[in-house]
Amino acid sequence: MGGMRTGVGAVAPGSGLKVAAEALAPARNRHGGQRRTVGAYVLAALLLFAVYLRLSMTHGLNADSANILLMGRDLLHGHLLLHGWFASDVSFYTTELPQYALLIGIFGMHAQTAHIAAAMTYTLTFVVAVLLARAGAPSRRVALVRTLIVGGLMLAPSLGLGVFALDLSVGHIGTSIPLMLTWLLLDRVERGGQQLRRWWVPVVTAVLLAWVLIADPIVLIVGIGPLALAALVRFAQGIARPGQGSWLARIRAHWYELSLAVAAGAAYLFSWMFEHALRALGGFRVNALPFYLTPLHDLHNNAPAAWKVLEIFGANYEGLSGLQMLLAFLHLAGVFVVVLAVLVAAWRYLRGLGLVEQILVVAIVVNVALYMLTNASGLAAHEVAIIVPFGGVLAARLLPTLKPRWARVRRPVSLAALGAGGLVLAGYTAGLGWELTQPTQPMANIHLASWLKAHHLTYGLGGYWGSSSVTLDSGGQVQIRALMQYTMKRDLWMSNEMWYGPRSHYANFIVLDSQPGYFSHWEPQTLIKKYFGTPAQVYHTGPYTIEVWNKNLLPEIP
Repeated sequence: MGGMRTGVGAVAPGSGLKVAAEALAPARNRHGGQRRTVGAYVLAALLLFAVYLRLSMTHGLNADSANILLMGRDLLHGHLLLHGWFASDVSFYTTELPQYALLIGIFGMHAQTAHIAAAMTYTLTFVVAVLLARAGAPSRRVALVRTLIVGGLMLAPSLGLGVFALDLSVGHIGTSIPLMLTWLLLDRVERGGQQLRRWWVPVVTAVLLAWVLIADPIVLIVGIGPLALAALVRFAQGIARPGQGSWLARIRAHWYELSLAVAAGAAYLFSWMFEHALRALGGFRVNALPFYLTPLHDLHNNAPAAWKVLEIFGANYEGLSGLQMLLAFLHLAGVFVVVLAVLVAAWRYLRGLGLVEQILVVAIVVNVALYMLTNASGLAAHEVAIIVPFGGVLAARLLPTLKPRWARVRRPVSLAALGAGGLVLAGYTAGLGWELTQPTQPMANIHLASWLKAHHLTYGLGGYWGSSSVTLDSGGQVQIRALMQYTMKRDLWMSNEMWYGPRSHYANFIVLDSQPGYFSHWEPQTLIKKYFGTPAQVYHTGPYTIEVWNKNLLPEIP
């Protein structure tokens, strides 16, 4: 009888399946492309993690790293309020501290755990910065250029202080991760148009900002303030445009911009309420450092802070020679790129600049200005570490849009920029390879811990930098608690006041350190004799002097 007769409205055998397959093909391709993209990010993240773990190990851990591990261990063991703890001027309570607790639960209470946490933090910072830089790229070529710019700027933290400030140090660099995730959300909504501007966006923004502000007060100047300013500027520009009806209609038309400013204020309020509730429940306390503008006649003393800003970009060539100096000069290109991006963003701030770019440029400028113009200039470079990912993202999103005014020179200029960028990136990669060949550094005071353990000295006192590192080195079998050098009072900086309780602890020795340098030297002999008297025995090992008494020293701490 043959096949079915076909005509108008009839369906040939298998043609329905063919149509369905053709309809589903774009979806399959899309999902397949998404899986490949996610796979590429995961593979890149794993590779970066291995690199930054090795890089972190080229710098020795100190008491700061040990203390954050001790705090994380208490959090892991159920001390959710961290009763008795005094944090530094930054608590990390909702950011790195839970991360450390999780990693301690997996890898144990070891120095290596701190290196793992540091590598994890910088890897996440790198990946999120790339995501934010690529967001909204009009083509794959532009997305690639953006990736190379931000990736190149962040790829190779300089050996030594650069590694400490960006990779190893528990500092503001970790704060950039939740902030950039917030900017990623706002950027997606801005590009999506009115249909994505829903009530929940400012609510989520307020929650995210409050979450990270609880951990780090720098969010006020690099997150909440810049967002509030950008939102209010956009709102004012929107309602000032003529031809949009009454004032009330204009306000309604630009409710989203106003709501973002309100969200920034709400984030501060939520954080304030949480901190007061935590204090009322007997939770940890944060050390408040004095903060003031440097008087004009003393401002010249803040000039060395400029070199610290260069440190985080790997461009501080002061005191270097040979290959390290060459790499530092090469990293000046990264500084130039960020400065150029800041100037372009400042020029365009009121001329259609994107919301994310408006936030980033204000955050960078205010962070650097307050660092250079206040007493914060005496602090370490990690105080401005956040400008590295922020600067990389800003440069990546803005600089590819720059085009020479004369069409005939556009192509030569683009080729020259591409060539120069390729050479610089190759140099950064080579420098990173050289840094990875450097020897692993042991944790500070590791030999002291072994000596004290061998001599059955298990609980004592000493300077800050030689205290908790010994506790970590010995696996808790030897514990040293910090005293302040010029008063002999308890040093309650990243420490627990219960460590000094004479009813629960017996401290019978004090460790002095004759090594020169900020991270070691501690020899307050006169005050020790004044408050604790003459020791019964005195030992010497390396640069350390160990004075031992036949009594508990804790009740005599002034």
